[in-house]
Amino acid sequence: MKNILIVEGNLREENQSFSRAGIQTHTESLKDTLNHFSKEIKFDVVNPSSDKNIQKITDKLIIYDGLIWGGSSLNIYNNTPEIIKQIEFMKVCQKKVKNILAICWGMQVAVTAAGGEVKKAKNSHIGIANEIEINDIGLSNPLYKDKKKKFNSPAFNFDEVVKLPENGICLASNKINRIQSLYFETNRNKIWGLQYHPEITYEKMIQLIEFRKEKLINFRNVFKDDTEVDNHIEFIRKEIFKSDKENRMIEIKNWLRSLNAN
Repeated sequence: MKNILIVEGNLREENQSFSRAGIQTHTESLKDTLNHFSKEIKFDVVNPSSDKNIQKITDKLIIYDGLIWGGSSLNIYNNTPEIIKQIEFMKVCQKKVKNILAICWGMQVAVTAAGGEVKKAKNSHIGIANEIEINDIGLSNPLYKDKKKKFNSPAFNFDEVVKLPENGICLASNKINRIQSLYFETNRNKIWGLQYHPEITYEKMIQLIEFRKEKLINFRNVFKDDTEVDNHIEFIRKEIFKSDKENRMIEIKNWLRSLNAN
């Protein structure tokens, strides 16, 4: 039995709005994906921004075989008290947890906590990232064992890593984000980061687009109108039929395998 800590990146209020709209929280998506590959997992969940008992988790971080930190609608450069709490908690985790998988927002928090830098991206991924390509270093990393060299993936991000931590290594890129995945070590602990979301289905990404439609048009300005949104959703629906579920999620499988190697 493996002990895994799931870190929820969204504020409690955002998760409540997800639930009211019938959308899984990111923690629920992570649990479903992890359980797909192994039933021998014991979960704890913590929300560094919203939980008041965070110290109880901090005191026992050393017991966890691994930590997986999911996505969020937050932007790290806003530097709010809630975001600062997450960065500080990540700094402690990087000292005490041997294996960390940080996804999207999680990767941005991990990079910031380790001295790297995240900025608003010139372009964004809305539900899907196309033609992510694993580089030569990435192909030899255990996270990408049996992964296709070039692939599409569910993704939803407006920000990107622009400076790696001191010993960080880029593993994959695409035309939108130069750093789509990375690896670094700190205090002899291993941190993998993914800018995309192998743990989230395209169906959920479509739900998120519909849920955020007004903001995507009027605030983010990534679509002109409802028609553009609908056309993009149709593009993603076509990807569902082309996608290989097992290969889409193989990074999670390989990360779990790394826990067994320790």
